[in-house]
Amino acid sequence: MKAIVIGAGLGGLLSAARLSKAGYQVDVFERLPITGGRFTNLPYKGFQLSSGAFHVLPHGPAGPLAKFLKEVGADVKIVRSDDTTIRVPQKKDIQDYEKGFKDISFTDFSTLLSHKERLKIALLIVSTRKNRPAGSSLQAWIRSQFKDEWLVRFADAFCGWALSLKSDEVPVEEIFEIIENMYRFGGPGVPIGGCKGIIDALESVIAAHDGKIHTETEVSKILVENGKATGVLVGEEAHKADLVISNLGHAATACLCAEALSGEKASEYLRRLKTLKPSAGIKICLAADEPLVGHSGVLLTPYAKRVNGINEVTQVDPKLAPPGKHLTMSHQYVAPENVKNLEAEIELGLKDLKNIFPNKKYEVLLIQSYHDSWPVNRVASGTDPGNETPVPGLYVVGDGAKGKGGIEVEGVALGVVATMKKILD
Repeated sequence: MKAIVIGAGLGGLLSAARLSKAGYQVDVFERLPITGGRFTNLPYKGFQLSSGAFHVLPHGPAGPLAKFLKEVGADVKIVRSDDTTIRVPQKKDIQDYEKGFKDISFTDFSTLLSHKERLKIALLIVSTRKNRPAGSSLQAWIRSQFKDEWLVRFADAFCGWALSLKSDEVPVEEIFEIIENMYRFGGPGVPIGGCKGIIDALESVIAAHDGKIHTETEVSKILVENGKATGVLVGEEAHKADLVISNLGHAATACLCAEALSGEKASEYLRRLKTLKPSAGIKICLAADEPLVGHSGVLLTPYAKRVNGINEVTQVDPKLAPPGKHLTMSHQYVAPENVKNLEAEIELGLKDLKNIFPNKKYEVLLIQSYHDSWPVNRVASGTDPGNETPVPGLYVVGDGAKGKGGIEVEGVALGVVATMKKILD
């Protein structure tokens, strides 16, 4: 059996590794000169920066991605991070960090609420494990249950960090799936070697099973015969296959086989694609001689103007920076209406970092923005249409087709798992 994978991002390489191990003859076509897409390393001034995703797996060594890597035989060491913390002002009536701050554990977020509200949260946690709320955004649900604005700030920081969305853009049912996965798999972890450590391991698996990865090779069309995907066109050359998997997202995939998308089912699919929106964000990479965060978990910043969260991966893997240096990276959500004014958003992020790290010395290494055709996610979490398409034999994986409750790369892995189940079972 022959399989073709379009795109050598994380979702594409996970799919190729699993199929090649299952006995498929696999070819991966990637238009860029490198593999990994928004999940690899960028060497810069001796640092290993990331092309997109941070060097962090949201559920560490017990999560869906780590489990998938183990199943396909990808040799990656993943170290569980320290506890995630939240930076809050010393006094609750102060709305910024300028007059002092303190860090509390992620699990202690409810200590900032009244005794009555804490009891209500405890009851809701128990009751909603079986009866999930639905039909609204997370923020709307919070406001319907609580009067304390702290919870909205906390939700915005968490959603901004984990999903590049505000809490009023995330379906409440998706958040409860995420919370369930946090209970099931635990908190974040850092892969040794960063993102590229995972990409290199997957390439080794593919090569060991005679799979091939073709870089600087762009697919111009998905071939469809008798309503079924039968291969791809690269330049003037047709490459036949029994199965095609696209890592490009649903919209770009549909463009490659537009002529075959006809009929009521296809029309409904295309209508839904028009409603899908990417998420945007900004990452600021810092170099410092001394630790800024001081632990390997995530530092959430709900009282910052723009920055949602920060991590310091050199606490786990010092080789991601030159000797004696630390690599610290912040992430901030960018609202759709602000994408055209990224310079102003970056300035607000830089001001946040000065307030978050007062009296600390650091160098801004690189500022990266993710939007439009190079977004944080091709489809906002909780809104993607799954992994199937109206064309039999054609599937979509990656950040435009994540599994439910999957934070970033964990969602990519869950989507690939679901796709492989449909193909191989």
